[in-house]
This record gives sequence, structure tokens and C-alpha cells, in this order.
Amino acid sequence: VQLVESGGDLVQPGGSLRLSCVVSELPLDYYAVGWFRQVPVPGKEREGVSSISNSEIHYAESVKGRFTISKDNKKNTVYLQMNNLRPEHPGVYYCASRLREATLNHYDFDYWGQGTQVTVSS
Repeated sequence: VQLVESGGDLVQPGGSLRLSCVVSELPLDYYAVGWFRQVPVPGKEREGVSSISNSEIHYAESVKGRFTISKDNKKNTVYLQMNNLRPEHPGVYYCASRLREATLNHYDFDYWGQGTQVTVSS
């Protein structure tokens, strides 16, 4: 099982990025994928950003209206379109997968990628 994130970069405030997560060996017809953000603060847990399955989509309140999650089951890839990025959005973004339901709780997920860095700075 492998999840590989890409698309992280340095952008200015107000800019956009699209993150991709390619999932191997876990068909997205059955597995949900979530995006989580980690910031380098001691004791700070990974924060759920968005998640998707065949039947549901979830967003954290802080990203509603700014971020859009989507997936391509044929490519087994999940995307996170991030618009109007703000100084509170930087961090390492991880994608993760679990069987069936999508949630925003990182404890629910079994398989993780290595992360991609998003930096927002002028």
C-alpha cells in the first residue's frame, strides 16, 4: 500500500495550490481518503482538512468555501484544490486512507503518505 502526495509549494497569501494523492492497492470505490494538516507545534495533533468517499464529503469549518476535494477513481487519485490561501493554512499536508466512511479524525485512518509541504508567505 502506498500513498504519494504532491503539489505542495510556496505561495503568496491569496494564492492557490492543487495537491494530489495517488493511492496504490486501495481502490477508491471502497476506500475513503482524507487530507490532514500538521504544523510544527509541540503537542499539536494532525488536523482534519477534508475527506471523501463514494457517498460523502467533509470539510473542516476553516476551509469551507476555500478548499475543494475531488477524486478520480480510474486514476485512484484524490485532489485538494486550495484557493485563497491564508497565513493560517501552511503546514505539511498528508493524505490518508481507510475502508469505507470518510471522517476528519486522523485516528480513524490506517494508511498514510509522507506529506507535502505548503508554505504561505509574501
